[in-house]
Amino acid sequence: MTEASAKRRGRRPAGEDTREAMLTAARELFGELGYEGATVRAIAQRAGVDAAMVNHWFGGKQGLFAQAVLQLPFDPVQLFGQVFEQGPVEELGERIVRTFLTRWDESGGGAFAALIRSVAGHEQVATALRTLFLENIFTRLADRVSVDRLPFRASLCAAQVVGMGMVRYVAKFEPMVSADREEIVAAVAPTLQRYLTGDIGHG
Repeated sequence: MTEASAKRRGRRPAGEDTREAMLTAARELFGELGYEGATVRAIAQRAGVDAAMVNHWFGGKQGLFAQAVLQLPFDPVQLFGQVFEQGPVEELGERIVRTFLTRWDESGGGAFAALIRSVAGHEQVATALRTLFLENIFTRLADRVSVDRLPFRASLCAAQVVGMGMVRYVAKFEPMVSADREEIVAAVAPTLQRYLTGDIGHG
């Protein structure tokens, strides 16, 4: 066996460990640089694999992005059930804020940061963001509990939650970054509750 062939053989995918290493590296770099800034070569280098492995496992950069970033750390359908069904409507805003913060905090905010940093330059990400927050979560919630202006209420809720994530995980404004989760819940939940069930003026 030649040295070159041995080297190529050493770069072949080792299994799920290799795949997970690439996904981890991709989440980090997409989070740091956005979709356009994160190159396949840089992702592979951080993962310690040959760049050809990205094509082998994911079919290219777009496929890797879809796997690493768009597969967020929660199932929207499951999350909807969790926040809607596990308590009274009057506490819905509190459950929403606490649930999102808990899920994002557990993943270090990386997937959310990558999603937001990439949204401006990649239509697939913008579509995913709208589908996630508007169609799968807030439009469905508004349909269940709101009495008027459902699309506007859903958009207000999405803006509140996305903005909260932006400040905590992307822009990293203090003291939002280091604030206790329950402190943020107490401050933000009443606004979200008003967007869903309270007075938001007349259209």
